[in-house]
Amino acid sequence: MATTSPSPSATDTSSAPIPLRERLLAWKEILETANPPAIRPLDTVGKWLVITRAAVFPMTIWSGLIGGLLAVDAARVSGGAPVDWTLFLLATVGLVVAHAANNMINDYFDMTGGVDSEGYVRALYAPHPILAGWVTKAQLRNAILIMNVIGAAIMLGLAAVRGPLIIAFALAGLFVSVFYVAPPLRLKHRGLGEPGVFIVWGPLMVGGTFLAATGTIEPWVLLVSVPYALIVTAVLFGKHIDKIAADTDLGVRTLPVILGEARARLVGQWLMILFYPLTVAAVLAGWVGPWVLLVGLAIPRLLGVLKVFGQAKPLEPPPGYPERGWPLWFVAYAFLHTRRAGGLLTLGLVLNALLPIVLPLPWLG
Repeated sequence: MATTSPSPSATDTSSAPIPLRERLLAWKEILETANPPAIRPLDTVGKWLVITRAAVFPMTIWSGLIGGLLAVDAARVSGGAPVDWTLFLLATVGLVVAHAANNMINDYFDMTGGVDSEGYVRALYAPHPILAGWVTKAQLRNAILIMNVIGAAIMLGLAAVRGPLIIAFALAGLFVSVFYVAPPLRLKHRGLGEPGVFIVWGPLMVGGTFLAATGTIEPWVLLVSVPYALIVTAVLFGKHIDKIAADTDLGVRTLPVILGEARARLVGQWLMILFYPLTVAAVLAGWVGPWVLLVGLAIPRLLGVLKVFGQAKPLEPPPGYPERGWPLWFVAYAFLHTRRAGGLLTLGLVLNALLPIVLPLPWLG
């Protein structure tokens, strides 16, 4: 079972310089496992990659890229507003900064609120920044403040060009981010965390990046964000299914706690399944080009994940399962599917821009 303490190499404070190759390999391992490297030294960058849970940033990067690439597609197909690539990329960076702050906010308030402890799931699958002794509460709070200051600067810079609606999108996301675990709302504790994540990673992130890139927002963009938002929400569903027993004991009423494990697993399956017909529907509606149908290549991965969600969690990790990821189970598989499907969706949008194909859809005139 994983513990909150990093390996001896991860706590090496020797002043000997770490070769660049070793640093890069350590960072790669962190981004793949969400844990400190097993045998390589851990530098300051690597430490903060673990603390901010950078392994899950791809979900946010896909949201930003989807929003910006939808803007590119709209400008090409329907003569929409031209895309400002600098603002597009700046908005995507802002989303990642916000996600880093969100992850640290969750750890801070769950720890100070009595949820996270040495025996709670969060401290078992990866080091908890405070419980593992990596940072103090004050240091984590300061890091959260720094990330939010950077995010606010990006927001104000974008708003100066695109107008105050950018601020509305950003503050809505910040509201969900903070009150996901912070009192008095504690959305996660009331079965509202999952809907909050759906809204943030879909309409707010995708729509906000589209707005930053073009200065406009269209209703169809918010609708096209729904399929991707569903599979991100499936990841959170998987994590909360993994934590049902622990959350029930603490009175944390996530949606899986409210639904019960069997029904929650079924909901998780449908969140992932619906991604595919809804993506096809977006193509048939003429909102996106047909290259996004490349997401079909993720179906083999989907089928394997659906099989996992169709059964109860094993009592111990099976042979070959990463020991440091235990006791997480459903979330790991849901994340692998979301990373694959989100990546293919993004690739499809890139190809729509570079190699456009027009389907003969008579109902579009």
